[in-house]
Amino acid sequence: MTEQFDIVRTSHVEFKVKDLERSRRFYVKTLGFIETYSDSSVIYLRGLEDRFSHSLILSKLGAVEEPSVDHIAYRVRREADLEPIASIFEKQTEKKALWLKEGEKERGRGRAIRVQDPFGFPIEFFCKMDEAEWNLQHFDRYSGARITRIDHVNVLTPEVGTVSDWYMGKLGFLCSEYTEAESKENYEKPILWATWLRRKPTVHDIAIMTGEGPRLHHAGFTVAEKDNILDCADILASSGYLDSMERGPGRHGISNAFFLYLRDPDGHRIELYTGDYLSADPDWKPLRWELKDPQRQTFWGAPAPERWFLEASKVRSVFDGTLIPTREPQNDPRKTVA
Repeated sequence: MTEQFDIVRTSHVEFKVKDLERSRRFYVKTLGFIETYSDSSVIYLRGLEDRFSHSLILSKLGAVEEPSVDHIAYRVRREADLEPIASIFEKQTEKKALWLKEGEKERGRGRAIRVQDPFGFPIEFFCKMDEAEWNLQHFDRYSGARITRIDHVNVLTPEVGTVSDWYMGKLGFLCSEYTEAESKENYEKPILWATWLRRKPTVHDIAIMTGEGPRLHHAGFTVAEKDNILDCADILASSGYLDSMERGPGRHGISNAFFLYLRDPDGHRIELYTGDYLSADPDWKPLRWELKDPQRQTFWGAPAPERWFLEASKVRSVFDGTLIPTREPQNDPRKTVA
């Protein structure tokens, strides 16, 4: 935690989608998200443990727009934390933070700022949000994967080291685990491929991976136990969503979590995620993984499909809504190591 402000956790993500009813069938009827509010242009969703209005927003695209990510949001402890955070971004990017009034651009959320971080990602910071009914013990409402809450986001960028250093140095994130690859040309200079950074006391709030970016690779949502993931896989397979299951079920080496990666009807990727570990002590040394270790991505050794590394959701400008141009990494260690 920095002395100036306290970022509590990843709060929510907004996906831009083509067909709200098609998205509702996937997220509510099949996966079991709770619908908080909807109209002709937006659906607000939350998990069974969520005590606030939403952890996922689905908003309708215009006729010629493509599916993308509107913003990634983090909750701060106090409203007074917003000013010093805005100052950091304004000094770094030389662009004024976009200040939003209560409910402006997002129902149920209090006063907020939206910024484009120095690497192109659209970020929101806020403190207050409307409370919603806690459904943890409403067992009669459990369905699908029994989604409990949002856990993290995973992003792609050509510059993992620079982005990670900035989030740790400027925003106070801590590193839980990281992946390095040894360079063929110089084995004394390993290449950083990915980091897992946290604000809450679990493995991560954001993972930062090497790839064409800025893009959102996935949003991870927690379920209570791995049986929920197995049951959801059966439901998906028998509900016409066989092609939505992209990777898993399996167990990660990094984070130790049991997982299943899904693609929604617009191609956005989400992860069902459970069984990671507590990271409450701030002085824990981060765990190092070698990129060539087959247990890094899947503890059982199964490789991820190639598209898992290559495909992701583009992100938008918080100022005018246009898509942010992407860049390829100049040195992708997956292409330089055996």
